[in-house]
Amino acid sequence: MKLKSKLLSSVPNPAEKRIAIRINVEAERALRRGHPWLYADAIKRQSHEGESGDLAVIFDRKGRFLAIGLYDPASPIRVRVLHQGQPLPIDRDWFTMRLAEASTLRLALRGSSTSGYRLVHGENDGLPGLIIDRYGNNYVLKLYTTAWIVHLQSVLAVLFDMTGGERFILRLSRQVQTEVDALYGLGDGTILYGSPLITPAVFQENGLTFEADLVHGQKTGFFLDQRENRERVERLARSQSVLNVFAYTGGFSLYAARGGAPEVVSLDMSRPALALAKRNFELNQENPAVAASRHKTMQGDAFFLLQQLANQDRTFDMVILDPPAFARKRDEADRALAAYDRLVRLGLGVLRRGGILVAASCSSQVAADEFYNRINSAAAKVKRSLKEIERTGHALDHPIGFKEGAYLKCLFARAG
Repeated sequence: MKLKSKLLSSVPNPAEKRIAIRINVEAERALRRGHPWLYADAIKRQSHEGESGDLAVIFDRKGRFLAIGLYDPASPIRVRVLHQGQPLPIDRDWFTMRLAEASTLRLALRGSSTSGYRLVHGENDGLPGLIIDRYGNNYVLKLYTTAWIVHLQSVLAVLFDMTGGERFILRLSRQVQTEVDALYGLGDGTILYGSPLITPAVFQENGLTFEADLVHGQKTGFFLDQRENRERVERLARSQSVLNVFAYTGGFSLYAARGGAPEVVSLDMSRPALALAKRNFELNQENPAVAASRHKTMQGDAFFLLQQLANQDRTFDMVILDPPAFARKRDEADRALAAYDRLVRLGLGVLRRGGILVAASCSSQVAADEFYNRINSAAAKVKRSLKEIERTGHALDHPIGFKEGAYLKCLFARAG
């Protein structure tokens, strides 16, 4: 069946004329190693100025084909590499091949009790700047470059043929949202195909039912990357009182309840997110452990409320710290580490001795070793010891294809 989105009718087709690019030696070496980005300052010569989404052909020092990718004149990442090695046409067949490869990697999730997961993880699945998340029969496409706009019709057609999805929703990064001229009237939350989404989307994760706001919610509506860490929390939560900080819509909280936690507190700044957390508990009341768990919410600044709880001598058996990215640029890494330091000290201030600390970071600019070292040094500052249970990284639907693609790290430790 051929899918056509009326909303994409004003978007032009990709230009037939390709941009020829010559690059410096360092960039050539990086691309040969499989790096998916070509930065603007690495370009030595360029045949002509192009529009966002034009295909750019990159040549090596001897004028031989090196790679082909999507051109973005507004980004310091000037070309996002789609293919390197031997010349290959970038057409519908190519998109079909890439999406099929991504789908095959996630075969273990298909047919399981999980209908919410990442289908395409950008650069790490060979589609740089494009995220596709599945929520039941809804698919969310999130763009980190406007270069994908002129290719959306092709991607949607292939995705529809592959999935038969009921609804396709467009989400845009903050930076992409500012590039209005390259969006051709499209906006964050645009439903590219399907009926309007009046209520939150419902999906399953390991047999639990969740609702997610796919149009306005953080990321694409849910933090799908923490699925395996939520499972780990469930296994550790029996008979534990749990504080989930930066709870968002209560993912960790619900797993803890199903794991046998008699009391769970979800703390977050967002009132709508906490309302959805309550709703997620309501959706799972048929589970005896969830029904038996006392779930409470706290709305406000995490740092302030953690200090307030400590002042009240309130303690928990498990404290989960899963903050948003504290560093989006490398020069913000030191400030981010200082924030993690303070957060861990506050978290330990409400964690009883012998309790379990779960601390995560989604900041790609903070290296894993730096993160784990800072957690341990923060604990030492408040005279607490940490006996590590486990260090974890990415789930199978969030593969790592290059160094910068590794962002998620999580520590499970018992606090003395």
